Amino acid sequence: MTSPVKTWEFTLPLDPAATEPLFLQIARGISGDIERGRLTAGSRLPGTRRLAAQLEVHRNTVVAAYAELIAEGWLAATRASGTFVADVTPMRSQARRVPRARARTPGFDPGRPGEHLPTADPLADGVLQMGGGIADLRLLPLATIGRRYRQVLQRNAADVLGYGHAQGHPRLLSALAAMLNDRRGLAIDNTQILVTQGTQMALDLVANTLVTPGDIVLVEALGYAPAWAVFRRYGAQIMTVALDDQGIDTDEIARIAATRRIRAVYTTPHHQYPTTSIMSPARRLALLTLAAEHRFAIIEDDYDHEFHYDGQPVLPLASRDTQAVVVYLGTLAKLLAPGFRIGYIVAPSALIDRLTAYRLMVDRQGDLPLQLTIAGLLEDGTIARHARRARKVYAARRDWLIASLQRALGSAVAYARPPGGMAIWTGVATDIDADAWVTAALAQNVAIRAGRSYAYDGHYRPYIRLGFASLDEQELALGVRRLARALKQIR
Repeated sequence: MTSPVKTWEFTLPLDPAATEPLFLQIARGISGDIERGRLTAGSRLPGTRRLAAQLEVHRNTVVAAYAELIAEGWLAATRASGTFVADVTPMRSQARRVPRARARTPGFDPGRPGEHLPTADPLADGVLQMGGGIADLRLLPLATIGRRYRQVLQRNAADVLGYGHAQGHPRLLSALAAMLNDRRGLAIDNTQILVTQGTQMALDLVANTLVTPGDIVLVEALGYAPAWAVFRRYGAQIMTVALDDQGIDTDEIARIAATRRIRAVYTTPHHQYPTTSIMSPARRLALLTLAAEHRFAIIEDDYDHEFHYDGQPVLPLASRDTQAVVVYLGTLAKLLAPGFRIGYIVAPSALIDRLTAYRLMVDRQGDLPLQLTIAGLLEDGTIARHARRARKVYAARRDWLIASLQRALGSAVAYARPPGGMAIWTGVATDIDADAWVTAALAQNVAIRAGRSYAYDGHYRPYIRLGFASLDEQELALGVRRLARALKQIR
């Protein structure tokens, strides 16, 4: 027999003054743990000397308890291996007929259910992930990051291992403000930033603070499903807005605003998710003007700003915001790694105060050692150097993927060369079912995503999205060959 429990602690308090003998108290405690499912068949129990020491009783008391349980059929013992929970436990009574495993559902009203959304679960070995924009962790300066983290713990333990401010470590706030002012054209100070555990927390904080049931929130017709779920969770009425190669249709927003009170517009103007299109200057100005006129918030999600390859990155809407209508969301997950849960919100100080108050209730504070580590990496230029290197590598991979698609798939796909981002949004020929291609591709050990998964209405879209950042040239070439084989199967 094998034991799934390597160390078992018996926690039942014993009462020497009780009428029931100690050995029976011990026996009933162990059988109760077996009934509850805490101890399962095959679990090895500690030796009698060890358990007696734990319970501070005489060893003979434990020997008697084990003997009682063996006689009742709860335990089995062998001279060589020790004492185990029996494979078949006895039926003690009608009320205790079978071992009771821990309940799977609560014995009370569990409240409203959450939404089931696509998750980035690990893929099986050998499956290439080409479905989305994921950073290549092999490019990270891990030695430098690890050294900086150790230094933080060695030199700043008192500062980062206690309670800190829910808004974020002051050094990280300052480092982020300097980066955003210098590289993204903002003009902010520490009071206008809140550090979060990634973009999803930022979205939740903003939605909870801004949205009341029935409020209208406009979103792009193709976009980021987890953001939609957050807005719906807080009672928003979601309305979709069409988009094209110039971004979200601001004329449609104007028509809606003429008859309905809009609470917020959620948009990804820099590299629209998932199409990677860039919002045109005219539409940027129009959206800012509409927001100021109709007093709605623009929630700008700038999730991969660093990865723009052709010319200079387009500055965020927040850099042109003179009426304090933009709530700007950013993250380091695409630049560094999803495991580094560092995101941020930039907004007027009064809103940051409200967001921080809510964050204090649900999370108290972020990961201060990580925050101070990231602050140091921003201050000494490590992150900027990594961004330059990764941008160069990803640009080359984008071009490699395009060349591979042209050679292997030809007219089966149609796309524009994206000026930035970490993926290519490509249309498929009319005789190709994009959903079927996704299924066939996974059978060939390459994971991609079809247009339907980005559509708010859930309807078919003749597109697929191919990520290139996380794979090197050889892996991209292999992925395209597998896509070609999958295509032959469904055509």
